[in-house]
Amino acid sequence: MSAEIVNPRSDHTIEGQDGLDSIDPAFALHRGGKMAVQATVPVRDKDDLSLAYTPGVARVCSAIAEQPELVHDYTWKSSVVAVVTDGTAVLGLGDIGPEASLPVMEGKAILFKQFGGVDAVPIALDCTGVDEIVETVARLAPSFGGINLEDISAPRCFEIEDRLRERLDIPVFHDDQHGTAIVTLAAMRNAARLTGRTLGQLRAVISGSGAAGIAIAKMLLEAGIGDVAVADRKGVVSSDRGDLTPVKAEIAAMTNKAGISGSLEEALAGADVFIGVSGGTVPEPAVASMADNAFVFAMANPTPEVHPEIAHKYAAVVATGRSDFPNQINNVLAFPGIFAGALQVRASRITEGMKLAAAEALAAVVGDDLAADYVIPSPFDERVAPAVTAAVAAAARAEGVARV
Repeated sequence: MSAEIVNPRSDHTIEGQDGLDSIDPAFALHRGGKMAVQATVPVRDKDDLSLAYTPGVARVCSAIAEQPELVHDYTWKSSVVAVVTDGTAVLGLGDIGPEASLPVMEGKAILFKQFGGVDAVPIALDCTGVDEIVETVARLAPSFGGINLEDISAPRCFEIEDRLRERLDIPVFHDDQHGTAIVTLAAMRNAARLTGRTLGQLRAVISGSGAAGIAIAKMLLEAGIGDVAVADRKGVVSSDRGDLTPVKAEIAAMTNKAGISGSLEEALAGADVFIGVSGGTVPEPAVASMADNAFVFAMANPTPEVHPEIAHKYAAVVATGRSDFPNQINNVLAFPGIFAGALQVRASRITEGMKLAAAEALAAVVGDDLAADYVIPSPFDERVAPAVTAAVAAAARAEGVARV
């Protein structure tokens, strides 16, 4: 079976709700949900029924029981991902609970299908404890070829992903962390190329020490950034602070070779790159204090930390998280192809090398069309998913995690 991208219209309405459909087209589109399940085989007569279900299905079940690896060939396992959330960090909405998160999870699932050809099932969990989530997802895992963790608040998201990766032999990927980091790195590679520099010549400052900020910092380090500092609400995350969580203490030990302390604004003085994944507002004088040919990636939605009009006064390259400005840092550029590539080779996990390969492939799509307003391709560029898929599959084979 596969998730079909349709919009079934429910006949059931709640009194007083019809007005929402007419006032806001988003409600009209969401009525009845954004997904349905469709059979991929016909059941037209008793012969079809006997093959699709009993008694024919018993032969397939018995074969899988004897040779468990056959599950990949005779079920949907190798082509379907679970999109799992607990509803604690949904978009810019925060902790809204599992039911309210479902429209986002459905949306994520149809993006998997539309952009990567990967079937996905939205699963919203009514639990928030780390142990509960890990145990629940681990028990669900036999039905899926991969697990995409979504909108789980930090710092729990780090431990949940780490424990599931250790426990399961299928890809586990927290998109809020790694998808954002991959697309950011791809855009930064091209911004550096546009301005005649390498990543190793850049000093970056990241505003935000949540899931995305920590993952971006780690990925930039893996890619060879010259230096990077992470800032939270209290300023630069540095080893001399006594209030750091274990996650922040780890990132402090890995970053900030320059030994900067103090506020975000102080850290931006002379910096080459600003990356915003926290919300809030960065004062214009702080942006003006950055180095020549700086990059401003202000990705908060709906209000960027630095408005593009201000950023363009001082920066050579400006990116946001919004679709109405050039250079949108959009995770849909990464996760469909990453899972498509991992599933294609039945990878046991998604490695750092696979993520870096995805970023390189995504950056390469831009090619000779590189410009200040085009350092990252559009999500609707049909070259994106195939390029990322191929790169991830090749990297999985090279790193020994592919099984076919």
